[in-house]
Amino acid sequence: MARARRQAPDEFALIARYFRPLATEEKGAFALTDDAAVLELPRNTRLVATTDCLIEGVHFPQDAAPEDIAPKLLRVNLSDLAAMGAEPRWYLLAAGFARGTTAAWIGRFARALRREQRKFGITLAGGDTVAAPGRACFTVTALGVTEKGGGIRRSGARAGDDVYVSGAIGDAALGLRVLRGELRLPARHARHLLERYHRPTPRIELGRRLAGVARAAIDVSDGLIADLGHICEASRLGAIVDGKAVPLSPAGRAALRAKPEWFEHVLAGGDDYELVFTAPAALRSRIRAIARELRVPLTRIGRMGRAGRPAVHVTGPDGRAMTLARAGWRHF
Repeated sequence: MARARRQAPDEFALIARYFRPLATEEKGAFALTDDAAVLELPRNTRLVATTDCLIEGVHFPQDAAPEDIAPKLLRVNLSDLAAMGAEPRWYLLAAGFARGTTAAWIGRFARALRREQRKFGITLAGGDTVAAPGRACFTVTALGVTEKGGGIRRSGARAGDDVYVSGAIGDAALGLRVLRGELRLPARHARHLLERYHRPTPRIELGRRLAGVARAAIDVSDGLIADLGHICEASRLGAIVDGKAVPLSPAGRAALRAKPEWFEHVLAGGDDYELVFTAPAALRSRIRAIARELRVPLTRIGRMGRAGRPAVHVTGPDGRAMTLARAGWRHF
């Protein structure tokens, strides 16, 4: 992050200049001049809330541009709302800028947030701005709405359900290796993987369309196998995944041609923010119709079965059972 020896910018001046404009579309935010926002819910809806934290050196490199940090910060939270079938409305931002961060850097960060707000139809409703003594840390609480009686949980899967995943898996994990210089690919593939790492696509409309169709859902943040394992744990079931069926992008396929041993990273790497969900086999035609209408690939990769350990069994591209060193990312 950009550092400066000059005197740190004033907290309230920063809020007024850079963050108050992000809250103008919500009257209940009171132009960020009060201690809290007062938000009205549409009739017959319920509030859905989620929080994610991005830490410098853990979730983004120290020299990451604000134009790369801000999109991911919002999108990972919107992905959680998508997995619940909720419509995003507001977010709260707790921004801990590393001490010495310049006002110019903060301005770029706020402008990137504004672009994301316009893209996804949400608005800032409040938060906090502080100077952190160590690494930068940004926390977003995203708020959405769903109809009463609606929404999708992790705990609704049933034995025999199909398991689906949206989009392509593994791009973000491979993009991180491009960023670190561990993977060299043609420029078009490298750009695609980096874009997927920095700017995941929250499947908001897909999540809303899956309400009443999917029995259980989760977004792929920690890794496909780990997150499907969370569905298994909540639903008290097991799952079988056919590795040959796991969808890859052209860039992902190119990466695995160069490093076939990295298939495990594709399954366990995380940061894709696609949706993995279960649905009864009787609804396959309906799911194909949703995929066509939204132009989002939905791939059937396995099925739910009896509980067992490990919860998720995987067959590799060669059809043999795989033993994974790890199922996904863990902080502890």
